[in-house]
Amino acid sequence: MEKTTEETTQEATEEAVRAATFTVKRYPVAPGYRLNVRSGPGTNYSLVKVLPEGVRVPVNCQKPGQTITGPYGTTNLWDNIANGQYVSDAYVHTGSDGYVAVRCS
Repeated sequence: MEKTTEETTQEATEEAVRAATFTVKRYPVAPGYRLNVRSGPGTNYSLVKVLPEGVRVPVNCQKPGQTITGPYGTTNLWDNIANGQYVSDAYVHTGSDGYVAVRCS
């Protein structure tokens, strides 16, 4: 049985929504840096782990926090890379000085 144009369009839309829902862009950490991952948006939060050089991180959401100076400038933006894990955006090459993801709630 052949699909109608409406059914084909609906399937394409549903597929695009699924892809957008599960696709999180990954950004490179500044070359030559091992990056500290914190439990919140500042160096006063506990150290969760240290990322090795050359990794790419997902940016699930972003929030303001402590101002940090790094290889990509000075910023108060912190990138959420996993549940309870934040890195300073000053060490992540997002190509922007502003938000590239939704604000964390």
